[in-house]
Amino acid sequence: MRLLKSKSNDNGFELTTFADEIPPYAILSHTWNDGEVTYDELVAGTGKNKAGYAKIHFCVNKATEDGLEYSWVDTCCINKLTSDELSTAINSMFRWYQRATKCYVYLSDVHVPEEVTDVQAFRITWIEAFRRSRWFTRGWTLQELIAPAQVEFFSKNGKRLGSKISLEKEVSKITKIPVAALRGQSLDDFSFDERISWTAKRTTTVKEDKAYCLLGVFRVFMPLIYGEGEEHALSRLKEIANIRKPQSLQTASPRRACGRRRLRV
Repeated sequence: MRLLKSKSNDNGFELTTFADEIPPYAILSHTWNDGEVTYDELVAGTGKNKAGYAKIHFCVNKATEDGLEYSWVDTCCINKLTSDELSTAINSMFRWYQRATKCYVYLSDVHVPEEVTDVQAFRITWIEAFRRSRWFTRGWTLQELIAPAQVEFFSKNGKRLGSKISLEKEVSKITKIPVAALRGQSLDDFSFDERISWTAKRTTTVKEDKAYCLLGVFRVFMPLIYGEGEEHALSRLKEIANIRKPQSLQTASPRRACGRRRLRV
């Protein structure tokens, strides 16, 4: 796993690879747009004028404020030109978000007026944009919402809107994900069909990713076969999930008492 840290000499960033003992880190959740900074660009020290650089800067600076030396941002911490690395990263993504000390959700389409200092007292200035945010419509952000214990939402201009807990009723209403799942109840308590339903209004750029973005949600590891199509990828996902835990395919399953505990997936 590669992690970012600030360079002390030129305000840039450097990448460090960790194998086993991974230090505490913050992780960024966001939607991809034009102008993202790639792995090659970050290594070369270029891309500082690209729009996506601001998100990296935000994540690393916020992590530093929270006492964390390292950060992880998917756009530049994965060399996506290497198929083996990309496959490993996608199969590991849920765990990486789960193990993060902090997860910062950067909502590029939510802006809070600069003059608003008490964000909670003036929710009217941002709550509708929050509800309509593209972040809630993307496939990959589902696991990025569920996996981490601590998720904090920020506007494009860096104002903290709240956390997964403080906004849980609003987030549950938007996503149709039960509050219990947001609080960390074991995902095995929810049937296969119920978990699949959480992606009903979510989309991915690549069709197969509609299945691959759910690997961690079902505790499934499987090879990526781009070109197989969404239907076949989902079929493989269901088959492996059935082998691992048949009861997870039931349309209804008993629920355990809800508690604020970390995910056990």
